[in-house]
Amino acid sequence: MENIEELIKTGNATIVDVRTSAEFMSGHVTGSINIPLREISQRLPEFKNMKNIILCCASGARSSQASLYLEQNGIECKNAGSWMDVNCYC
Repeated sequence: MENIEELIKTGNATIVDVRTSAEFMSGHVTGSINIPLREISQRLPEFKNMKNIILCCASGARSSQASLYLEQNGIECKNAGSWMDVNCYC
């Protein structure tokens, strides 16, 4: 997988925000999708169909947990940390 900034700038990334729906609605990266951390295990099939997954949240803690879980389930992804940092790449 290419580096995070390159994937985002070229539009080749699937940006997944793992914050709660309420947090996501208060602001998010344009074009990102919201799959809250607590729903990831039930939504694994969706992740398996995604390419170049970039995870973000408020600070990077939840996206780190999500990244670890997905990788343990054979899904390649990258933790980009804060959604505000990701937003700077767009």
